[in-house]
Amino acid sequence: MLSKRKTLTAFATWCAALSLPAFAVTELTIATVNNGHMIEMQKLSEEFEKQNPDIKLNWVTLEEGVLRQRVTTDIATKGGQFDVMTIGMYETPIWGEKGWLKEVETDEAYDVDDLLPAMRAGLSYDGKLYAVPFYGESSMVMYRKDLVDKAGMTVPDRATWGHIRDVAAAIHDPDNGVYGICLRGKPGWGDNAAYITTMANSFGARWFDEDWKPQLTSPEWQHAVNFYVDLLKNYGPPGSSSNSFNEILALFNEGKCGMWIDATIAASFISDPNQSKVHDKVAFAQAPVAVTDRGANWLWAWALAVPAATQNAEEAQKFITWATSKDYINLVAKENGWANVPTGTRQSTYDNPNFQEAAVFAEAELAAINSADPSNSTLKPTPYVGVQFAAIPEFQAIGIAAGQQFTSALAGKVSVEDALKNANKSADREMRKSGYYK
Repeated sequence: MLSKRKTLTAFATWCAALSLPAFAVTELTIATVNNGHMIEMQKLSEEFEKQNPDIKLNWVTLEEGVLRQRVTTDIATKGGQFDVMTIGMYETPIWGEKGWLKEVETDEAYDVDDLLPAMRAGLSYDGKLYAVPFYGESSMVMYRKDLVDKAGMTVPDRATWGHIRDVAAAIHDPDNGVYGICLRGKPGWGDNAAYITTMANSFGARWFDEDWKPQLTSPEWQHAVNFYVDLLKNYGPPGSSSNSFNEILALFNEGKCGMWIDATIAASFISDPNQSKVHDKVAFAQAPVAVTDRGANWLWAWALAVPAATQNAEEAQKFITWATSKDYINLVAKENGWANVPTGTRQSTYDNPNFQEAAVFAEAELAAINSADPSNSTLKPTPYVGVQFAAIPEFQAIGIAAGQQFTSALAGKVSVEDALKNANKSADREMRKSGYYK
């Protein structure tokens, strides 16, 4: 009697002789964002295909704003264009509630309890996990310690925004190609609006009052956005209104940014000697504050989810659990070193001595993630959950419109006052249309 291995070999030989495939291949189409960790996942996914020869991966890699539009349209219309989607903490609970996502199925080896509580909670609805975190992040100050020391200044944890402005002024040296501070200016609810919201939170602002009325014309918003615009106009690089994460990362790695307040995930890139000219000159601090530390730093995860409309749910689940597993993190460490693994997802990563030794940013990153509280992110009470966004379906349109106004104000096309009036009017229209109030 033939062994099972010999039987399968004979079957494959017979299929080849008849020009027939030995087994059907399932093609998974994966929508993802064009950042460093995701690009690396595409390279390393050859290992997944080797382990699963019956699955072929087809990648659709998009800029952040385009990705959000494409996956939102596809899932809302049940288009079925994608088998795996890269989404975040904003979309996951909303889409999970609507039944647009498959619940994530994990086994004991995946160790779901190892996921950081903030990440697991933010990617769940009604206690069920609907996406798994590929990497997680908060936001913090990343700065050139050599420049700050030379100026006789310091950047403490939770510095005041006034102090950050003074440091930016002290290290601003445009004649030598160094700008005091770099901040996001490109419009988008997950782009400039996300960053500005954390600043506004610290000034005591909120998106909506307890009756869901937009509050963008409040003194707190006025103060925060005026401060943001003045800060970049005086100490930021030219063209700041076009800068998002990748643009600023390139500037920082070239040594052109004295300070950068953005996603903690950037720390692994700017401290990498293979990417950054100033890798040995960077330091980190917790996000600045004005009148409160509530909501001063965001909470986010880029996560992988399986849309309900896919015809390849089993294979898609297999891929997303592989790409967010301990084994994948170990694979990245083996190929690229522990300083370059995707972070912000698993406690075991931060407990690993190899990671602790390699990642100079580890302690600051974890502290920032653990300090972010989506249920208590504003000084005044609100009816919504979320730090840099309000977790309601309408926020995407509201945030996009507001982001466009913030960019216009930064570019000098409208005053801050008019930008906030326009954003508030747009938000009011969306909330009335959705029946939050008459």
